[in-house]
Amino acid sequence: MLDEQVPGWLRSLGLDGLVDLHVHFLPKSVMDKVWGYFDHASEHYGTAWPIHYRTPEADRLATLRELGVKRFAPLVYPHKPGMAAWLTEWALDFAARVPDAVPTGTFYPEAGAESVVDSALRAGARCFKAHVQVGAYDPRDPLLDGVWGALADAGVPAVVHCGHGPLKGDYTGLSVFGEVLARHPRLTAVLAHAAMPEYDAAFELMRRYPRVHLDTTMVGVPFAEATAPLPADWADRLVEFADRIVLGTDFPNIPYSYATQLQAIDGWAADDRLGAEFLRGVLHDTPLRLLSA
Repeated sequence: MLDEQVPGWLRSLGLDGLVDLHVHFLPKSVMDKVWGYFDHASEHYGTAWPIHYRTPEADRLATLRELGVKRFAPLVYPHKPGMAAWLTEWALDFAARVPDAVPTGTFYPEAGAESVVDSALRAGARCFKAHVQVGAYDPRDPLLDGVWGALADAGVPAVVHCGHGPLKGDYTGLSVFGEVLARHPRLTAVLAHAAMPEYDAAFELMRRYPRVHLDTTMVGVPFAEATAPLPADWADRLVEFADRIVLGTDFPNIPYSYATQLQAIDGWAADDRLGAEFLRGVLHDTPLRLLSA
């Protein structure tokens, strides 16, 4: 599938567009640094990572609209103290000027973290990003206890990058984040990248906690299959949790086309137990439900 074929494919499914829960828009100075990091991906990850949509912000927004993305969560995340409040403010301002973007926020384990989240929720934030790997923090930090509790009470999803991929961190791994869920079992947590490569552990958390979801970001695409291949019984797992899988792509910071991710998801739906109903749920209904809660 090519990008230009996506709108027609969506129409064939009876969909008027996509809802993407895992997209990145950041202040230009921050995005430039992120792209600079990926410029040296061979040093960091052992493989090149060319940004496929390395274009100005206005062009990236136009690309999403041309693809048929009608709603998306522009995720921001800090890598050190003092960033979360202004990144959240930027994300809220971004959503105010971009009608197809939902208001989002982020946080970091520091004094005032709960206040940042409470203020963002009052301002209408519908999704938060927690990047345990990049932030290099412990999600069990007591400074975040009130944050997880507030999000659980509000029913607002947190997209949490807590898996070991693409690099293992001091606090990555589902055994760590599982302790957060044990303390806040009503938290609506979306495990970014399906917590690759810990797929088995991710599904076990889903069995234990009915508000845990998985996003599809980079899952099953050739680039990721080289290092984090899907288990042979992937379709069986999807059947069990079909209503808790949501579209995520990591646009624009992906080394392949947007359609590549959609093609992978379409391949899963080839299983007779899934089909078009599953696709409509993943690509639209389930992420829209989470962002509208």
